[in-house]
Amino acid sequence: MAAPRAGRPTREQQVQRHEELLTTALDIFLERGFEQATMEEIATAVGMSKRTVYAYYEDKPALFKAAVRRAIVLYTIPREAIEAVVTQDLEETLVAIGQQRVTNMATPVATKLQRILGTQSFRFPELFNESFERGAGPVMEVLSELFARYSKEIIVTDPARAASAFLSLVVGGPTRIIVSGNVMDEAEIDERIRFAVGLFLNGMRRR
Repeated sequence: MAAPRAGRPTREQQVQRHEELLTTALDIFLERGFEQATMEEIATAVGMSKRTVYAYYEDKPALFKAAVRRAIVLYTIPREAIEAVVTQDLEETLVAIGQQRVTNMATPVATKLQRILGTQSFRFPELFNESFERGAGPVMEVLSELFARYSKEIIVTDPARAASAFLSLVVGGPTRIIVSGNVMDEAEIDERIRFAVGLFLNGMRRR
């Protein structure tokens, strides 16, 4: 049987190769840092010519931003997954949401992504802001709706700000510890989250 003739890659193959480029670029940026990573190194690692890589992205900053934006999308918890942990108990729901978000942020790639965003925030401030707005967008929406729904039990004049404060207090602390390289077991994470949720709700409950 004759070998299949070589031809232009299909649309699906082009999309796959582009995704491979962004995945490989992100890995190299995470491991080597923005300054040390090179377009040539990325091209070689993904098995492309430099010319092909430059056909996708005009320079290293453009490739960096595309790789980071794709990572933000990939590691964003979808709204459906957040809604799945919502129960009739507000406090337990908030604990579950906190645990879900901290667990997600503790994954190796998410941790590295936070580190590189922190170190490169001066160069790409828009990415740092976008990582919060897009990455936290679904959970912010769910939290805002929850706080509005429980307005008879808690005082919430601004649900969106309350959601932001919740993430800072409940999720921000454990996440900063994990990103800094320290290890916390599940019991310690659970204890920190429950304490922070209790503190948060005690400050909002109607007297």
